[in-house]
Amino acid sequence: MSHSSAHPTPPQPPVPAYEPQPSFDAVPERARWRYKPRRALWRSKLVRAGALALVLALCGLVIFALVREQTGTQGFLVGMGLALLPVPLLLAAFRWLDRVEPAPFKNLLFAFAWGACAATLVAITANTLTTAWIATATADPASANTLGATVVAPVVEESAKAVAIALVFALRRRDFTGIVDGVVVAGFAATGFAFTENILYLGRAFGEDQEIGSAGIGSVTAATFFGRIVMSPFAHPLFTVLTGIGFGIAAAAARRHTVRRILLPAAGLVLAMGLHALWNGSASIGPWGFFAVYGVIMVPVFGLLTWLAIWSRQRELRTISGELPAYAAAGWLSPAEPRALSSMRARELARGYAARSFGPAAARAVGEYEAFATSLAFLRHRARRGHAGPDFTAREQELLHHLWQRREVAGPALTYAAQVTGRVWTPPPHLNYGGSYNPYRY
Repeated sequence: MSHSSAHPTPPQPPVPAYEPQPSFDAVPERARWRYKPRRALWRSKLVRAGALALVLALCGLVIFALVREQTGTQGFLVGMGLALLPVPLLLAAFRWLDRVEPAPFKNLLFAFAWGACAATLVAITANTLTTAWIATATADPASANTLGATVVAPVVEESAKAVAIALVFALRRRDFTGIVDGVVVAGFAATGFAFTENILYLGRAFGEDQEIGSAGIGSVTAATFFGRIVMSPFAHPLFTVLTGIGFGIAAAAARRHTVRRILLPAAGLVLAMGLHALWNGSASIGPWGFFAVYGVIMVPVFGLLTWLAIWSRQRELRTISGELPAYAAAGWLSPAEPRALSSMRARELARGYAARSFGPAAARAVGEYEAFATSLAFLRHRARRGHAGPDFTAREQELLHHLWQRREVAGPALTYAAQVTGRVWTPPPHLNYGGSYNPYRY
């Protein structure tokens, strides 16, 4: 038997023919103009989101109370101010990486809040209790602290942060489709965790300086700030991103590959724990050991994962340029749109053109059009590889319906952007909105 017959290529999914007034038979009648059907109160997304927010808020109150108890009010405020400095830069970097198909902000907000509140509460409680138990069992507090930092803390902390990734993966599966999604969710969760942990360490350092009357460059606070904020603000995100990559590869795998979808996240989590343990252990073997691990392992791993993340983003853009021409050939998109949608600069130009011509509502419509077209490209890519779910037809029609509603403004704007950026080589069609665009129609 030939190799091709042993592993047949999945059939190419057909593209629905475009009509001036498409019927969208697979989209429920009520959902055609209202995509959030009514539910019982206890099943309402708002109620469930409120309950989750309440739980996270309670965790936040408890963990910040514990941190303030250990640092004092003044140390807590100083630690929070210093710990906040790298947070916007890290979140902006992960958000930039996620620009092709931006994840819903609520998912990222949940991941950050989980890392900052729930994960840190679990970690500080479990680490303290486990280390105390080891010290009592061995009657050797020094060894217990070393064992707690190199073994207990990596396992507990990476597991606690991984819960955020697992929850988004399981409950927001439509928004979690590949490596980039795993990296971004992991990055937000780890940044939140590092923020709270840095408050604790910086607050403690400030308290020590207050006791011994030290200040300035030689203070404990300055040394802690240099080590945690200047040299290694990426440490926690770097560890947890390994878990996120495992979930991301599992998300891209076929549904029938159950073992792979379980083992890959577990493997990523084990790697995250191992790298975390190596990093924590380097501090116990002196400054040269720390710098050796930092230069030989941490920096190269950081560079490799950065390359992988950027490569994955470029791959997403190539997927868009490769999948959407089928819909352009069927009439759903103009010939220029697939090439414009595969360029981040052209996307931004299209939104800017719509904003200048018709205001913020039109710019939002173009942004939504870009997001739905991207989701459509990824959906077809999964179907072409045989990874689509049973709801492929309904999901495809829903996305086409979203595009159809917005094409009046988005189509010409993207064609204009494609021409400006040189993404097309033929003269653009006359940009005519007909003066009838109503951004609030849908």
